[in-house]
Amino acid sequence: MWTETLIAVCRREGIPFSEMEPMKAHTTFKIGGPARVMAMPGTVGQIAALMQGGFPLVFVGRGSNLLVADAGIDGAVVLLGNNFSGVTAEGEVLVCEAGASLSKACRTALEHGLSGLEFAYGIPGTVGGAVYMNAGAYGGEMKDVVLWAEHLDRAGRLHRLSGEELSFSYRHSRYSGGEDCIVRAAFGLRPGDPGQIGADMEALMAKRREKQPLEYPSAGSTFKRPAGGYAAELIERCGLKGFRVGDAMVSEKHSGFVVNCGEATAAEVEELMAAVAERVLAQTGIQLEPEVRRLGSWQR
Repeated sequence: MWTETLIAVCRREGIPFSEMEPMKAHTTFKIGGPARVMAMPGTVGQIAALMQGGFPLVFVGRGSNLLVADAGIDGAVVLLGNNFSGVTAEGEVLVCEAGASLSKACRTALEHGLSGLEFAYGIPGTVGGAVYMNAGAYGGEMKDVVLWAEHLDRAGRLHRLSGEELSFSYRHSRYSGGEDCIVRAAFGLRPGDPGQIGADMEALMAKRREKQPLEYPSAGSTFKRPAGGYAAELIERCGLKGFRVGDAMVSEKHSGFVVNCGEATAAEVEELMAAVAERVLAQTGIQLEPEVRRLGSWQR
């Protein structure tokens, strides 16, 4: 059984791990069944040892863009969190480990008087996840600031790709849908006035608090922005603000968010998303595509 072999690798390499770890504790949606094994490496070498084993691996940071199935994940989750969250400034370059939160990266940039990353302040994810999906907000995207990213391939070999080689597009990168593990990324920033940088960061955070349902667990924007419009506008136009299935609800504050009002299940979220997309298509002719990434063992 692969689980026994993976656990043996964890013990040999000194990698903390747990079995049948509830994923609802590791996603911002607070939804998801157990992962068969969760490994929590702290070095690139430890990640490489896991990848070289040929195990069924899924890489997770803060789980801010994930919907994990109620049945859980019949594989191993590699958690790149606090053990992999270093951020350092080297001149005008900010070098971040993949598990570092975007907020930590932004605060470090502020401390060193570096501007260009303000748009990312408050995005509830890690650097690795942000590069993976070319995260963005308020007119900025990862593609605007990423100088390079380093990843391990499935053989555990380390590679570095320039920003130009990462094929960034809207909510997509060369890594999207692949099996590589992003381990570090560098942001090319520019000198700025710390007072202005801090003020801009706080202004964007205030806008988030005002516009977004931060009081409820969610996975951020549920659907991608369709061509020529906004998902939230279309959903609201179709009378779906406040629409709910069980404890999953289209936010009454921002229709682009599906929120967990209590004990929502992944099945309820999936049913709600399908109903929303179906009605929007029927009434507007526009097909909404999920931005939230599904993981785990789904029935369909």
